[in-house]
Amino acid sequence: MKPTRLISLLALVAATTLVGCKNNQSTVDELTTENESLRKQLDDRNAALEASERERQAALARADESDKNKSGATGDKNFVGIEGVTANQIGNELHVSIEGDVLFDSGKAALKDNAKKSLDKVAAILKEKYPGKYIRVAGFTDTDPIKKSAFKDNYYLGFDRAYSVREYIINKGLDGKVISLSSFGPDVPLKTKAQSRRVEVIVVGN
Repeated sequence: MKPTRLISLLALVAATTLVGCKNNQSTVDELTTENESLRKQLDDRNAALEASERERQAALARADESDKNKSGATGDKNFVGIEGVTANQIGNELHVSIEGDVLFDSGKAALKDNAKKSLDKVAAILKEKYPGKYIRVAGFTDTDPIKKSAFKDNYYLGFDRAYSVREYIINKGLDGKVISLSSFGPDVPLKTKAQSRRVEVIVVGN
């Protein structure tokens, strides 16, 4: 074989090997990036699940405490006399509980017209007394499984009910940036089914 031909052949092999190495490295880099992304998603999901479980346990404890405080004590006297509304101070949180049957028809998440009278008063008090405070709006249902409804299960129903309340009080002037949403569905029942069906507006750190 002529030297020039040998040199050309070696150069071709080297170039092919180099391209192959680059392709392999590119594949490795892509797989590494994908793996890191999946690991982050898994970590985020686990963190969200842990936070959700902590919040569920805290909600159970709050419901327990709220039941004990239903003897007429209230965290803010301004809420006394509002139809379907009770307010209890639990730790550093004010829990304003609104009866689901006052707010919604059975299996629905659209607010009743009469419910808006109660929500108007609740929103006005929150706006005046607790401006800028962080607020959680949580939906709760009874433990009966959904049979005839547009909702897949009670968690969806609880969420949409909380969403309806959140949107309404935002439209009444509260800052949506400090109002979060959650749904516990049937996970935190109270003594009766009627009491279990509720939306809680929780003012944090008041």
